[in-house]
Amino acid sequence: MTTATPARTAPEDTLSAAMKKGSAIEHEQAEGSAFMSALLDGRMDADGYIAYLQRLRLVYEALESVATTLVADPIASPIIDPALDRLATIDADLADWAPGGAPAFSSPVATAYAERITESTWSGAFVAHHYTRYLGDLSGGQAIGRILDRSFHLDGAGISFYAFDEVGKVKPYKDRYRDRLDAIGATLSAADRDRLVDEVRLAFGFNQSLFAELSELHPGR
Repeated sequence: MTTATPARTAPEDTLSAAMKKGSAIEHEQAEGSAFMSALLDGRMDADGYIAYLQRLRLVYEALESVATTLVADPIASPIIDPALDRLATIDADLADWAPGGAPAFSSPVATAYAERITESTWSGAFVAHHYTRYLGDLSGGQAIGRILDRSFHLDGAGISFYAFDEVGKVKPYKDRYRDRLDAIGATLSAADRDRLVDEVRLAFGFNQSLFAELSELHPGR
């Protein structure tokens, strides 16, 4: 998966601003997918959500495995925070949604997405994937958790993926996260800033493809 036209970030933009502006189209396309629309409208069934969690598990397993190797990396280390880790929450939620065990599955897209994260040799690429997933979980992910809770009458069960109790208040944490991104950006060359933004666009492309795969299998109610 490649981006159509390489990014050219504005030198006056902070890195967080460049990442947001440079990936706006890809972000909008991912959010507007049929699967995500069904999820946000309360039309996705339990099997579809289980399939979503299973695919996310592959991605977060990759992210959190790579994070352990980059805790001293000058580019990636400022944003690595165990309080963000989601793998244990995904496992807990899968146990709630599929108490008898989730069904076997195969996902070429999730596998390729995870491989992109684990096989990237530049830590700036990890920063791009970290931003795309975790900042999204701290933003739109909060709405998804509320919608699931209401649609399936969960009373708070099965949505621990969206609970970030260890980070404190979400808004100040997101602001600090962006500040750390901007500090990273100040150390990068213009070419590496562009490269990092391109990886964000690629990450959103993987998410879009993941939603397309899920839509084929689970069109919603």
